[in-house]
Amino acid sequence: MILMPLIVAMIGVGMSSCKKYLDAAPATSIDSDEAFQNFRNFQGFTEELYNGVPIISGSTAHNSWNFGEEELWQTNDARLLPYRIDQGDFFGIYNSVFGSWFNTGGNANNNNRNDKAALYGLAWYGIRKANIGLANLDKLVDATPEEKQLIEGQLYFFRGWNHFMLMQYWGGLPYVDVVLPADQAPRIPRLNYHETAEKVAADLRKAADLLPLDWDLIPAGAATRGNNDRRINKIMALGFLGKNFLWAGSPLMNEESTGVNAYNVEYCKKAADVFAEALQICESTNRYRLVPFSNYTEISLTYAKNGLIPGAPVVNGERYVEAIFQENALDQFRFAGNQINDYRPQTIKGTGLKVYPTANYISYYGMKNGRPIPNPSQPQLDPQSGWDPQYPWRDRDPRFYHDIMFDGEKAVNNAANVGNNEFRQYASLFTGGHMRTADGVTAAFTGYMLSKYINKLNNNWDGFTGNNNVVVFSFLRLADMYLMYAEAASEGYNSPQGKAPSYTKTAVDAVNFVRDRPGLGVGHVAPEYLASQDKFREELRRERAVELAYEGHRFVDLRRWKLIDKSPYTLKTAIQFDRVTPNAQVYADPKNARVQNFRETVLLERKFTSRHYWFPFPTTDVNIYEGFTQNPGW
Repeated sequence: MILMPLIVAMIGVGMSSCKKYLDAAPATSIDSDEAFQNFRNFQGFTEELYNGVPIISGSTAHNSWNFGEEELWQTNDARLLPYRIDQGDFFGIYNSVFGSWFNTGGNANNNNRNDKAALYGLAWYGIRKANIGLANLDKLVDATPEEKQLIEGQLYFFRGWNHFMLMQYWGGLPYVDVVLPADQAPRIPRLNYHETAEKVAADLRKAADLLPLDWDLIPAGAATRGNNDRRINKIMALGFLGKNFLWAGSPLMNEESTGVNAYNVEYCKKAADVFAEALQICESTNRYRLVPFSNYTEISLTYAKNGLIPGAPVVNGERYVEAIFQENALDQFRFAGNQINDYRPQTIKGTGLKVYPTANYISYYGMKNGRPIPNPSQPQLDPQSGWDPQYPWRDRDPRFYHDIMFDGEKAVNNAANVGNNEFRQYASLFTGGHMRTADGVTAAFTGYMLSKYINKLNNNWDGFTGNNNVVVFSFLRLADMYLMYAEAASEGYNSPQGKAPSYTKTAVDAVNFVRDRPGLGVGHVAPEYLASQDKFREELRRERAVELAYEGHRFVDLRRWKLIDKSPYTLKTAIQFDRVTPNAQVYADPKNARVQNFRETVLLERKFTSRHYWFPFPTTDVNIYEGFTQNPGW
């Protein structure tokens, strides 16, 4: 039931929580005055809100969180959440076995990975927890004014943030800003998206005004100095406030509230102003800054670093914090243990389900000069971009080489482990190649493999799990915030040169700033994409696809842009091509290998309709009371 987690307060979340609450032993009771009377105790109460931040990077035995058109799992296993979504079975989100990111269950008190992937249950739990805290603020008597502000700011943040996280997928909500009685069914009316967003904005604005930039720099944070990166601060609150306004201004959300399928200019202006406020603070203080490309992997992955949480690598003695707000870092064994099983064909090692990047998504990775690939299947050289279908891996955006494994790259460290067979030691991804023919449905059927957060030489003999592989994704990182500012400024002011009045960077400046990441060296947005707002929007969205690839953002982006049921975004494709360069030369220099007959073939077409823009609520939830309505079409 949707509000069962709210009713059962601090005991548990989800369908089984009621029984747990009723069976609670007397020893579990906490005296309310003691829990809230001083900063240490109240902060201990508040800490559970951090523990309730869900995990993006999968659950149970397989990792799945990319639900757009960016990757394809073998398509015959209904246990997978991405399979359910590909089939349009959005009710399947509540009972899929693998990748239970949206499940109604979850338990913030339980460190089991499965309980931490359930956004739906954990978010409602967090909302109630925050409301209990806010209702008891007057009991906090043994605290400095600064300490009181910290508690209040965190509570307002989590109440707004948890509502926002739900809104992205389910639309406007009943906004719960009181502690609901445990013995009464709620009667809070469901609001439209804009109405809900305004309430989220009020909470996040309060949080931003109350919270510091860095807990390490204030007396109240001294006890945990050096371990405060994940504690809610001003930039986190401003970042999600801006994101909340931009989402409210996006075509899907604007249409839900006003009936107009277009950007809402006023909300985009509000978003641009808030992002400008946050980015100016970041630039003037270096509290957050873009990680140099030499350490780009460490935004999401650390390897053999004694369990170090990624997101803030040290480069030449300087610390670069790019990850602003991250998922829970919990039980990385499942992710590490399935690196082989999920992302590499059985030709290398591993059994079970497989997932590979789609060719249609790889086409977003343009050329090093910054230009997009106009049509990957065109038969001749494109003089503007330099794209040549005979040399498809040459002169590409450096992020392509980082994120993607392509034909001819070395895939196994020790050749002896694969019988000294070159077709197993090196990626044989051409049409008829060993990795595409030897393993049936689990072969590398798209012609690409992922390497953004997976070692290209990853195989069981490398001891990947034992070397402290840690993968943690960000709900918000700095490059994302620059690109959201660019979108908000361009849509709010109807120009690639649009900008917030208080900020020097224009929309196109922000995109180019991301491309100017130290050591990346991608060309700036080409002049023809500045000629109109439509052209710039096209290039900005491509940049967002590349920079945030495979980090779980694409599904929401396609939906809020009203594109998820439009071709070509409904297609998942593979590449077909023949090798021309001799094998030995391919393995020595795969980037410059020549191919022929390069083309895309469709593997899957998703049959989405208008109802697939929003997830359905659980049927039991919408039956609680009349004012809580189901989403259209479900």
